[in-house]
Amino acid sequence: MSDIGTSPEYSLAQLCVLVDLPPRTVRYYVQLGLVDRPEGETRAARYGARHLEQLLLIKKWTASGVSLDRIRELLKGDEAPVAPRPRVAGAIEVMSHLTVADGVEVVIEPGRAELSPEQVRGFVKGVMALYARITHSDRKENKS
Repeated sequence: MSDIGTSPEYSLAQLCVLVDLPPRTVRYYVQLGLVDRPEGETRAARYGARHLEQLLLIKKWTASGVSLDRIRELLKGDEAPVAPRPRVAGAIEVMSHLTVADGVEVVIEPGRAELSPEQVRGFVKGVMALYARITHSDRKENKS
């Protein structure tokens, strides 16, 4: 876990796991200029939150059928992107399942929810804190 005030750093392998893309695809997007160049070269290359955000946007837009040329324009700040395609049978999505307690689960698909990894972590902390507050106050009332 990174210190507060510093941005996270990822190796290419770690970044690929986070965005569910093969290294070859990430390198291709860097070569095309869709993704910023990493800090460092070869195995010492480090990627940060900006790279993660760029790749998640590219993945969302390509899943919606947006061309790489159009994605380049969108990343430079052109008009708002098109809405994602509706879910169809056979589509694959990467989701996070947060088990809050036995019988309480939250499913998060960060790409569709347009949440950054930092926002997902904040959401999870908030849900856990709220659940603890609710169950703690219920226990206090039952003891009275």
